[in-house]
Amino acid sequence: MLSVLSPAKTLDFETPPHTATATQPDYLDRSRELIDILRDYSPQSLSQLMGISDKLAGLNVARFEQWQTPFDTSNAKQAILAFQGDVYTGLKAEHWPEEDLEWAQSHLRILSGLYGMLRPLDLMQPYRLEMGTKLENSAGRDLYAFWCERLTRDLDQAVSDSGGDRVLINLASNEYFSAIDRKRLGSDVITPVFKDAKNGQYKVISFYAKKARGMMSAWMVRHRLDKRDDLKAFDLGGYRFNAELSDHSNWVFTRDTQSP
Repeated sequence: MLSVLSPAKTLDFETPPHTATATQPDYLDRSRELIDILRDYSPQSLSQLMGISDKLAGLNVARFEQWQTPFDTSNAKQAILAFQGDVYTGLKAEHWPEEDLEWAQSHLRILSGLYGMLRPLDLMQPYRLEMGTKLENSAGRDLYAFWCERLTRDLDQAVSDSGGDRVLINLASNEYFSAIDRKRLGSDVITPVFKDAKNGQYKVISFYAKKARGMMSAWMVRHRLDKRDDLKAFDLGGYRFNAELSDHSNWVFTRDTQSP
């Protein structure tokens, strides 16, 4: 059983990692192809392509120019420690011991517009490239065309190699998981949905849902989860499995009072 997350826009390359263990991403040749395309963009054209400010576009033009291999711990950082944001606030990987990081290597993946798919300890250099970006490339008009076939095949294999139930726990956003062709997966997919009580109804509140995705992924690592039904015992942050609102592939976790 394996979980999959989205990346984050916010990055931390200032804080030193608490582990020296690092691995190389599997798709650096493909990443380099995208970098070569992106280097043709000016800050203004990149701003239009990505829908970001001129200042942020300028930062990323500089990042693409500086991007280079080989990756090592002097010019790159482990992905699970470099990404910040709501999901990674819930994940708290900066506090994981080595044995948790090691187990996560074969039980957790992070989808990425530039790197395709990352293991937790894969090194990465800073970037901004959302999976939904309509960047024309050799495979088509967007990044879904570029990554879909390869990621679908390799993610399915990673689930199989992870052991336990052949189940993929989809904790990624719709934007990122759309890069996977679910019909071609040989694995079952369970998508946890986190809802909070508001005005007498259970609703998805983005900030809390993102944090809960990270919390669940960390909980799976800590408990070495390999059976699907054991996921129903998740109880962090006040969330509990709600059988009445769930179906075969969408498992709903609700809470009535937000925990501190």
